[in-house]
Amino acid sequence: MATQDWSGVHPQAIVDPSAKLADNVTVGPWSYIGANVEIGEGTEIMSHVVIKGPTVIGRNNRIFQFSSVGEECQDKKYAGEPTRLIIGDNNTIRESCTIHRGTTQDRGETRIGSGNLLMAYVHVAHDCVIGNNTILANCATLAGHVEVGDWAILGGGTMVHQFCHIGTHSMSAGGSIVLKDIPAYVMASGQSASPHGINVEGLKRRGFGKEFLLTLRRAYKVIYRQGLTTEQAMEELEKAYGDVADIKPLIDSLGRADRGIVR
Repeated sequence: MATQDWSGVHPQAIVDPSAKLADNVTVGPWSYIGANVEIGEGTEIMSHVVIKGPTVIGRNNRIFQFSSVGEECQDKKYAGEPTRLIIGDNNTIRESCTIHRGTTQDRGETRIGSGNLLMAYVHVAHDCVIGNNTILANCATLAGHVEVGDWAILGGGTMVHQFCHIGTHSMSAGGSIVLKDIPAYVMASGQSASPHGINVEGLKRRGFGKEFLLTLRRAYKVIYRQGLTTEQAMEELEKAYGDVADIKPLIDSLGRADRGIVR
């Protein structure tokens, strides 16, 4: 059996012998890597980071000082079961972030995709699912069982209630309190958050054209300007735009809104 090359581990770091670190992982001084932790190639762990398992971290991530990753959750029902945290590739997790493992009452794992930026003091609670290429600005807080779609942006200090869904390409303003789902492509702000149009600038930056943005504005009016229920709006959107592939995330986000959508 080949011996692991831990030359990138600082002498003042503590790494459990059972942890699996790729050969070119770096770990800074005074960091702790616990048992049942796997870390992929090119990932950099700064100083004073605590990572506990079972946790799997992919390639080329950067985890900054004072972050706590893979700690057991704060759910009072949690009784020490071996739940997991799964983190993909190319994520940046800034200072003092806290990311907890899942619970057996849900999927048993917390999952973070790839290409995400979690700014300082972000909290990701148990059983959350974060997609790819999201930005969670400073002090954004996700309660348990929250799902965040690809390319979503949560402004600084956003607080999201448990079981809410944040749609793909959506955005919340800083200081928002999100008590219901934010549909795909929608901007929301306030306490509690309410809709404020389409995330036009973000979509333009990602290459969406004028024709689609016009269609999306019309779809937004179906949801928010015609006095329809969510179910009625879904039916109207299916009839009018069911063959438009990029509208499907919007329709799907309405269909899964068990808590309702922001109004």
